[in-house]
Parts: sequence; C-alpha cells; structure tokens
Amino acid sequence: MKQFTRALDKDGRCFNYLCRAFPRLTSEKVKAGIFDGPQIRKLIKDTEFQNSMNTLECAAWKSFVQVVNNFLGNTKAANHARLISTMIEAFQKLGCLMSIKMHFLFSHMEKFPENLGAMSDEQGERFHQDMRQMEERYQG
Repeated sequence: MKQFTRALDKDGRCFNYLCRAFPRLTSEKVKAGIFDGPQIRKLIKDTEFQNSMNTLECAAWKSFVQVVNNFLGNTKAANHARLISTMIEAFQKLGCLMSIKMHFLFSHMEKFPENLGAMSDEQGERFHQDMRQMEERYQG
C-alpha cells in the first residue's frame, strides 16, 4: 500500500480521494502511504476509490487486492507466485520502486507458511520489527 500511494500523482483524483476518505490522517501520512489494516480493508471494499483511478493505477490496485486476498490471508492460493509477479509488474509500470519488503516477498515467497493470516499479532509485530531493521540496514 505504501509503494502504491507514493507512486500516485499528488494532484490526481485517486490521491485526492484518499485525502477525502481519511480526513483524520495528516497529508504527510497519506503521502507516505501509512495506512493500517482496517483502512486498507475499507479501501478494498470501496468501489468509489477504484473509480477514481486511471488505468495504470487500477491495474496495480487490482493486483494488490489479489495478493492480499489470495496470499496474505489464511490460505495461500495455488497461483500465488503468478499473483505476486503480476503485482510487481503492475507496480513497476505505475512507477513504484521495489522496497526491501517487496523484494523479500518476491524472493522468498516459498518460505511463507500456508496459513499466513493465522499468525498471532505478536508474530506479526515481530515480522514488522525484523523488516524495519532490514530496511534500516539497507538504506542507501
């Protein structure tokens, strides 16, 4: 979500919709793409958000939603590798840079457990702490 939001045109309809949809978020948080799980789920269900996108944004968003629903949930889809590759290609066409998290997801997808969504909050928090350390280590 962070990479998607950073690649959006800051004067475009999609970015402006994000600002209107979450008026309590500061503009800096929206620009940085800092959203929590409930906010992302709200956007996934919001057809108006998708209608505010151009063709490239829509393709990237749909591929992101496919990965969320078919890889990051409780079960891993049989075609998860294709879904992740499609998402990365769509994000590159949108102009997103590949973050260390995206690289880790793509390079090590076979290491993720079959029931990824069933992880406890404590395990999930540990994952984010580990990823933050990796990002800090590889900042160039």
